[in-house]
Amino acid sequence: MVSVIGAGAWGSALYHAIKQKIPGAVITSRHKRDIEGFVGFDEALQNEYIIIVIAAQAIREFLDKHGEKLKNKKILVASKGIDNKSYKFLNEIFEEWVDKKHLGFVSGPSFAKEVKQNKPTALVIASKNLELAKEFGKFFPDFIKIYIDDDVEGVEVAGAYKNVIAIAAGICEGLDLGNNAKAALIARGLVEMDRFGEYFGAKKDTFLGVAGAGDLFLTANSTMSRNYRVGLNLAKGKILEDILAELGEVAEGVYTTKAIYELAKRYKIYTPIAYEVYKIIYEGKKPVASLRDLLS
Repeated sequence: MVSVIGAGAWGSALYHAIKQKIPGAVITSRHKRDIEGFVGFDEALQNEYIIIVIAAQAIREFLDKHGEKLKNKKILVASKGIDNKSYKFLNEIFEEWVDKKHLGFVSGPSFAKEVKQNKPTALVIASKNLELAKEFGKFFPDFIKIYIDDDVEGVEVAGAYKNVIAIAAGICEGLDLGNNAKAALIARGLVEMDRFGEYFGAKKDTFLGVAGAGDLFLTANSTMSRNYRVGLNLAKGKILEDILAELGEVAEGVYTTKAIYELAKRYKIYTPIAYEVYKIIYEGKKPVASLRDLLS
């Protein structure tokens, strides 16, 4: 049996999809939701297969509380981001509790709203255990195409980094710099993402595929993306705290920006776009100055 942990937009969408193939699937979250199949945490954690869809910055706290109960479970992580306190990737944090042969990571271009409408979608499930990835792949309905990969590092970096580039693309759009500039920014963002990922052992092909370019092009081009909307509003001069309050949901790119900035500084990785997004969010640099510096 399958449990989905996390009932936000993406968790609810994944549950909607998986329930079509696994009618007995259940869902839970910290706060009770009026969703058919909603159960308490303890009941959800009894199932063999667990899909975790909670904010990346809450993963450490979640595992500190529930990690012991996950040791012998099969886990699919659908969260995207890098912990901005320890600067660890999510697979590193999960492996403190769960053997990597029981861990998979799912990512790809997938707006929750369209998944809930059963629109065609492609996702990548990455695991060091390809048999486990294939097991999880069988839980998804026909409208979701699943690709299987072993590049956990690449899928993780792509899923996290694209949110930072989406903020930059939103700023570019908000400043009305035009489509030429935004296309150049996204293209250079893909190169930057690849450079960062390769340092940590990711494969170049991952960034050219669904989990990399696919997710980046989607997230950095649409107001359906929370991170893109953060950028749009930053360009309009709005205060970050107000932007996040208006969103009402987590924009992981805000937190991942800090983690990437710190890791890039530590390991001397050239990440100019992430650097400028960090300066805007955390040091108050004017967006127009940042974009001018980038384009020069």
